[in-house]
Amino acid sequence: MIATRLRQIFLLLFSIGVGALAFVQMFQRTTGSFPREYLIMLGVVVALFLVLWGLTVKFQPYASQSIIPCVLLLTATGVTMIARIDQSLGKAAAMRQLMWLCLALVIVAPLIIFLKDYRVLRRFSYVSMVVGLVLLLSPMLPVLGQEVNGARIWVKLPGLGQFQPGEFAKLFLAFFFAAYLFDHRDQLAVGGKKVLGLQLPRIKDLGPIIVVWFASMGVLIMQHDLGTSLMFFAMFVAMLYVSTGRKSWIIIGLIAFAAGAVLAAGLFSHVGQRVDAWLHPFSAEEYNKPYGGSWQLVTGIFGLASGGLLGTGLGQGHPALTTFANSDFIYASLGEELGLVGLLAILMMYLIIIASGFITAMKVKDGFGKLLASGLVFTMAFQVFTVVGGITLVIPLTGLTLPYMAAGGSSLIANYILAALLVIISNAANAPEPELTSDTFQYEALAVLRDKELKARAKATEEIVRPRSASAVSSAAPNEPYESGETGEFGEPDAPESAQIETIEEPHGSHAAHAARAPHTVPSAAHGARSTDEPGYRPYRDEPLDDDEPIIDITKQDPSRFDIPEPSTRTASLPPVPPIPTIPTVPATPTVPTAPSAPTINGGDRA
Repeated sequence: MIATRLRQIFLLLFSIGVGALAFVQMFQRTTGSFPREYLIMLGVVVALFLVLWGLTVKFQPYASQSIIPCVLLLTATGVTMIARIDQSLGKAAAMRQLMWLCLALVIVAPLIIFLKDYRVLRRFSYVSMVVGLVLLLSPMLPVLGQEVNGARIWVKLPGLGQFQPGEFAKLFLAFFFAAYLFDHRDQLAVGGKKVLGLQLPRIKDLGPIIVVWFASMGVLIMQHDLGTSLMFFAMFVAMLYVSTGRKSWIIIGLIAFAAGAVLAAGLFSHVGQRVDAWLHPFSAEEYNKPYGGSWQLVTGIFGLASGGLLGTGLGQGHPALTTFANSDFIYASLGEELGLVGLLAILMMYLIIIASGFITAMKVKDGFGKLLASGLVFTMAFQVFTVVGGITLVIPLTGLTLPYMAAGGSSLIANYILAALLVIISNAANAPEPELTSDTFQYEALAVLRDKELKARAKATEEIVRPRSASAVSSAAPNEPYESGETGEFGEPDAPESAQIETIEEPHGSHAAHAARAPHTVPSAAHGARSTDEPGYRPYRDEPLDDDEPIIDITKQDPSRFDIPEPSTRTASLPPVPPIPTIPTVPATPTVPTAPSAPTINGGDRA
């Protein structure tokens, strides 16, 4: 464990050292000195990261420790490039980004401490749905909503500035999607008809994907935000595939996405302009358009090309020539000064986080955790793909920002919460199971079994109070009820079960012969007899009863009075029943002795 902790703190300190070296090199090349205000802010950020790591070790000891160092390194690289662009434009976006980073670390710390079981989020599934939809549609409010660059995705709060609620809406909708799909995964996994070797889902099960598709199209229509609507739809389809394991949902999702993209490109001008800029970026018509052309895209491509393999170096390029170089096109700015090697290293950091998230989703045993982890990781992976693919002409531009690196407080805080949730889920996934073969476990198991055995023996050896004997019951009148007043079937009294146990089948004979038999004696102490002086003593079979002593029906008494063990644990045998004495049989007809015959004289006749 000590070696693991040392390796983890080494990774964190290594990330801090690389980020500090990048800041020093950039400022030395641009200003020749290190600004004091940045030194103070960076010191606060480093202290907060160390505190976050300590809290993670204490409260989430089995969490994946590769997530936090990678997030730190990505954030440090992004803030360094934002500060580099500020030197060319004369702005202070990097200082605001560091403030947002401190706020994100302060928000994440309580989650690490108090959210020990992520499954509590499942209880608020529909609440999460309502909160997510409210955040998603809040930019449409007439007073709070703000439209920037043709997209209405911002909310402005008086005195607090503006933020992008869609970044937080994706977290709450991920909670809802995970809970909903976990509860209905069996219905969604049932297949319908098979078409072209592909088993399609049932028509009634297509409702969820149709609802989410219409919601995504509504965001696209009302807010003119292609990236957010596409991200929500892709996240739901991916989680749907994880919950059911059916490839048909992926194919249906792709078909629905293609239909929606063609429809949006034909109906909305800003979507059509992005598609045209993607298809013909170097044409003079698209390049010279005043709005919605390909000028920004082509400038970013030229910046990537000028970086080459190793880049121009921090502080020696011209990333500020691209519009929104510190937010939408920060990947192109990094490619210019870090080169292809730096871009691949950045993608490797993202790949480590994504791989850790998917490994967590595979290892965790809870179905809700699998869906939540896979949904959060896929959301981040899809966001990285759309940003990088849009800048490199793989897909049209979507307007999304690069997680942890682009300027913007909303995106930074939301993605840090996402990383904290992955850390919490990974702690549950990596927690070791109790060792069943250890000596300690075996000793405790044997001790528990021994205690149960001793308790069972103690109950078995307890004295058992004997009920009224069976012979006394049999001597009662045929239809005479017991003291309780209950009679059984055919008018005969229901004898207690304990009395029925001692009933001995009598030999066939007359009542007179039965009465003539010798009275039974009380068994001796060797046979388990009890003294007649003991309290609660009841005589055995055929032993005379005291007429003044009331007969107690134990079936109507409180069981706690007798301390009779349960039938399953009653192992003691009842005292032996005394043997029935045998009476010699009298012959029916007495035999009479016959008279002796006259003796015969040998020797012949007399004269």
